[in-house]
Amino acid sequence: MTGGGKRRPRGAAGPAGEQCEKNGDTKKRRSNQADTTGSLRQEAETCYRLTLPEDFYQFWRFCEELDPEKPSDALVSSVGLRLVGPYDILAGKHKKAKSTNPDFNLHWRFFYDPPEFQTILVADSKTQYHMGYFRLFLLKKLKEVTDKKKTAILKDIDEKLTRTAKELGYSLEQKTVKMKQRDKKVVTKAFHGAGLVVPVDKNDVGYRELPETNANLRRICKAIVDASTDDERLKAFAPIQEMLTFVQFANDECDYGMGYELGIDLFCYGSHYFHKTVGQLLPLAYTLLQRSLFAEIIQSHLANRREEPLDQLAP
Repeated sequence: MTGGGKRRPRGAAGPAGEQCEKNGDTKKRRSNQADTTGSLRQEAETCYRLTLPEDFYQFWRFCEELDPEKPSDALVSSVGLRLVGPYDILAGKHKKAKSTNPDFNLHWRFFYDPPEFQTILVADSKTQYHMGYFRLFLLKKLKEVTDKKKTAILKDIDEKLTRTAKELGYSLEQKTVKMKQRDKKVVTKAFHGAGLVVPVDKNDVGYRELPETNANLRRICKAIVDASTDDERLKAFAPIQEMLTFVQFANDECDYGMGYELGIDLFCYGSHYFHKTVGQLLPLAYTLLQRSLFAEIIQSHLANRREEPLDQLAP
């Protein structure tokens, strides 16, 4: 086979492309939907250009019951988490923003967030701890809090949340059925560990492995970042340049997952030395995979990749 990688054998073909999960795909529309006004729903989804699942709105309603005046801050005193991102639209924060043209591709997008990640909960700025949807699958559960003073408050919230989730038919398992189904389609874990999913047909066309293991690729990246001179750095870049050639061969043969994986890995490593290469790899990979929104997001992020500020709607 042309190129330096090889396709990984797979049993079943993947989907034609990962799309934003709509609640109606798994269940019929629930009659007890969150009563968020249609205009706010439409505004939030227009800003982000993604359909938000019904549990997103139900969680907002849950927080409204905890704190009718400031739902976004309903969890701050108990678990130190604040609702942000698309929740800022429901809270009307965009109407008071200083910026007249906020970039929602960057709103609460942290330094290491891949384009698929959408932040909805944040802790304090020092820890940079945040939670969100990964292709609209929730990544994490709330951190366990051991502060005994908060035990009663947390127990009350947990009971309310569990009861509400049960009434609405939502799972509070760390991995839902849909997440487990997605895991079966993962072709490689990549540096971020969440795994990558690309369409792979019955002939195993769609993905081929990188010629380096994750451990070796990290060592290559470290050598580049730690190089003391430009000449040393250029020499250390040689394996990456070789892999870029392999990616070109892979793209020609419709194995788009190879460039996707290399681009995500270099992005996750976090060094500005890789931004140019990531900018060559990921927008093209997302476009070939028919995920054009993520191509736009990564371009915006690379042009404005910084630790802070993250809030595009600051008053």
